[in-house]
Amino acid sequence: MSQHRPTGAPGRTGAVPALPDLPEATVSRLPEYLRALHALADAGHETVSSEGLANAAGVNSAKLRKDLSHLGSYGTRGVGYDVGLLVDQISSVLGLTQCRAVALVGVGNLGHALAGYDGFASRGFRIAALLDADSSRVGEEINGLIVRHVDELPRVAVEESISIGVIATPAPAAQAVADQLVAVGVTSILNFAPCVLSVPEGVDVRKVDLAIELQILSFHEHRKASLTALPGGLAAPDSQEAIGT
Repeated sequence: MSQHRPTGAPGRTGAVPALPDLPEATVSRLPEYLRALHALADAGHETVSSEGLANAAGVNSAKLRKDLSHLGSYGTRGVGYDVGLLVDQISSVLGLTQCRAVALVGVGNLGHALAGYDGFASRGFRIAALLDADSSRVGEEINGLIVRHVDELPRVAVEESISIGVIATPAPAAQAVADQLVAVGVTSILNFAPCVLSVPEGVDVRKVDLAIELQILSFHEHRKASLTALPGGLAAPDSQEAIGT
């Protein structure tokens, strides 16, 4: 979860239009709706019911309708939602009407994989710079980009109009990298390092920890195994019941 909510302050390209004050849970689901809508559009669907979109996004339809009502989108009775219109609406709310430049710091195994991923472009992001503190990696070419030394970050941030920083360094280096990103004006950070970052007010941080996700899945596996071992041979609940949905 982000550590701070955005306040609507001016961005690099000028004033940001007023946005609805969406619940954080709704914001976290909008990208899932957008992914599902893109898939529907690619399949040739022009409209979709709330049930159809909810199933495609993996949520219940009542929750989806409530989320979309926050955007002022209620669909049409008997028809559903206009797929193209809803794509435009959600993209606008998520700020995806412009391609955002991203700086990736740390090109070890994980960073290298992220740098080589082609899916960011179709989601509204451009990996504009790769940086690392290891001089042996500087000069390496990954997916058409040359790795630069992290000391070049101030110049890179200006040259590429960096708006988002991704940290894929080992944990001990992550805080220093976050400080460097903040110092050059980056106010949104995606952190893959297994640590908690300290950032100033107004800087949003999202943390991705794959080990934590695996540990949560391990809990559910442990729980299902314990249920099957109960006297009477009770069957394990399905996966949705196991995660409390």
